[in-house]
Formats: sequence, structure tokens, C-alpha cells
Amino acid sequence: MELIFSIIAIIVLLILSGFFSGSETAFTAASKARLLSRERHGDKRAALVNRIREQKDRMIGALLLGNNLVNILASALATSILMKIFGDIGVLIATVVMTILVLIFAEVLPKTYAFYHAESVAMRISPIIRIVIIVFAPVTEAVTWIVHRVLKMMNVDMSKGGDGGSHQELLRGVIDMHDGGAKAAQDQRAMLRSILDLADVDIDEIMVHRKNVAMIDIEQPMDKIVAQVLESQFTRIPLWRNNPDNIVGVIHTKELLRELLDTGGDIKNIDLARIAMKPWFIPETTNLYGQLQAFRERKEHFCLVVDEYGSFMGVVTLEDILEEIVGDIDDEHDESMSGVRKLSNGAYIVDGAVTIRDLNREFDWRLPDEDYATIAGLILFESRMVPDINQSFRFHGFQMDIVRKQRNQITLVRITPS
Repeated sequence: MELIFSIIAIIVLLILSGFFSGSETAFTAASKARLLSRERHGDKRAALVNRIREQKDRMIGALLLGNNLVNILASALATSILMKIFGDIGVLIATVVMTILVLIFAEVLPKTYAFYHAESVAMRISPIIRIVIIVFAPVTEAVTWIVHRVLKMMNVDMSKGGDGGSHQELLRGVIDMHDGGAKAAQDQRAMLRSILDLADVDIDEIMVHRKNVAMIDIEQPMDKIVAQVLESQFTRIPLWRNNPDNIVGVIHTKELLRELLDTGGDIKNIDLARIAMKPWFIPETTNLYGQLQAFRERKEHFCLVVDEYGSFMGVVTLEDILEEIVGDIDDEHDESMSGVRKLSNGAYIVDGAVTIRDLNREFDWRLPDEDYATIAGLILFESRMVPDINQSFRFHGFQMDIVRKQRNQITLVRITPS
């Protein structure tokens, strides 16, 4: 009879050991994001799991304490029984048998199940775990105190977080793990990465350079100014006086048409100075996130970029920033100027002015862009020289061949992924 009770006790202890092992895995593997979402939707069990996980030291301490207690007790009972049956060799038999039983039924099996059903297991057992934590609290507090003192003696810095990186790094890792349809997943990853990058990208990396900006000399006759505005594909155009660096205003086509209507179609009576908007200048070091917030606060969509000396560098619109997130937004007036053409052999003919960010987003590449903005800038920076036509380089896993140059400017590059 004693033998039967001991075997039943060992089975119960193994079940408890599996419970503690599976609980530890479930609570550590459960998705924090999904549990928070469930909590916001009123799930009380999810809220309890989140509260328990906030006290990691107490949770882990209680689960490990319970697991070790039942494992040691089960092993002691098995050793006692087998020694009575087989004598001293019973110790060896008990060690082998209990190792196998604990490994399979108290460790691998419950941990595997809990890993693949982490959220549901954690929510089901959370009330029991809360009681276990409360019961074992005095012991776990003492153990935690001892552990912290030992680690302090070993000069281990306990003030550093245990997340293994910032929240942004965690988010980037989750984004990289995002899977799905090839093109859809690629576009979604690109948009999510771009949102996280907004604070790290300066305006000068996405602005329309001054050489490509449509501008109007305000000193011209009014009929020529009106003709230039109506012929332009843009709705907002900078106005300059004496030299292009002296921007004195910005004309909106809608305001010009309204003024033209008010004058009865008489172009000569248009007061351009009255309808022109005051130019909004920003430094080229402004980041995209800050500028996006500024656009929202000022309720404006257009600004002019200047360098540290006040020289006009280019323009940036709200659409430019949005395109950094969602990709190109074309309308019926936009001209197709992608600057990239794919060849049949898998290579790409790329305009030197195409930005690294656009290439990374479009083709899911990983070209660095910390020290340069365009593909031409990458080649100049990495090669430390002004290359000649037909000269080839291999950077970051890509072969880059210089196809065309204009003076010292690289205008066309053939890129072949390795």
C-alpha cells in the first residue's frame, strides 16, 4: 500500500512540475502586444497576466521555487522506493528513471505545448499563478535579495534594462519578421520602417533640389508670370527678386485665379504682392518627424529649405514626407521620373540622383544611407574618388558600374545585385 501511495505522489509531483515548467514558458513567450490589445478590449484574464509579468522577479522566483521543490521531492521519493527494492543500486536506477520522466513529462512536453499556445495557457492559469506568487512571496523576496547582493558583489549593473535593446529596435525586429504575400509584405515592411525612420532622416535627403525647383522672377511682366504659373504642373511656386536666392514669396495658383476673376480678367490689374504668401524657411537639418508636426501645426503644405548660411537649397512639401512613408503618390499632373529601369539580366539602370531610401524601399535592399542620400553619393563616399565611365565597384553586396558622367557628376549607374 505504501508503494502505491508513493507512486501516486510521484505522478502528482511530476504533473505539478510540468505545470510550473509550462507556466514559466507561457508567461515568458506570450505576446505582450496581443495581451495589451486584449486588455484594452476588456479581457480581465489578459490584464491579470500583464500585471503578473510586470513583477518578473517575483514571477520567475515563485515558478522556479515551485518547480524545484516538486522535482526534488519526486526524486527523493523515487530514490527511497527504489533503494528499498534494489538496495544501493536503487540510487542509480532512480536517477536514470527520474531524469527521463522529468525531462519528457515535466520539461519538454509542457514547455512545447505552452510555447505554441502561450497566450491562452497564460490566461487560463493566471489566477492560480497569482496565488502561487502570493504564497511563495516571503521566500522569493529573500531569494531575490540574495541574488541582487551577489550580482552587486560581482559588479553586475542591474540598472540596465533587460530588453536587449530599445523599443525601436524591438519594433524593427518585429517588422522584419512580418511575412505574407511577397509584394504586399514588402510594401508593408517598407512603410513601417519609414515611419520609424522619420526622426532620423533630415529634410535635405528628400527635398527637391533648387536646380529642379520651378521658380518665377517677380520682376517680369504680369502676363508672363501668369503664363508661367498656368503652364506649371505645380500649385505653389516660389517668387524671387534680383537673384534666385532672394525668395520674396510663394504664389498659389488658386489665389492667382481668384485674383484674375476679381479683376475681371484684366491681367495688368493683378496685385501679385498682395496675393503672394509669405515664404516659410526651414533649416536643412530639420528631421522629417519634426517637419511633419510643423506642417500639421501651421496647416501648411510647402516650405523652403536653407543651409546654415541662409542660401536657398530646395523645397519640401507635405506630399514629399508622406511619400517617404507610403511610396510615390502620382496624380494626373505628375511626370514619371522614377530614374530606375530593370534590365532582363536582373541588373538596374539607375539615375545617379535616385535616393538610397527609395531604392531600399522599392526593392527591399539594405544599402546604408547614413553618410549620403543618393546612389551617386554612395559611390563617391565609398570609392573616395571621382570615378571614370565604365569603372566598376563592389559595395555592400552590389556591383556598380559607371555608365554616364557629366563633368564630375555621376548621372547613370548600372547596379547588379550579387
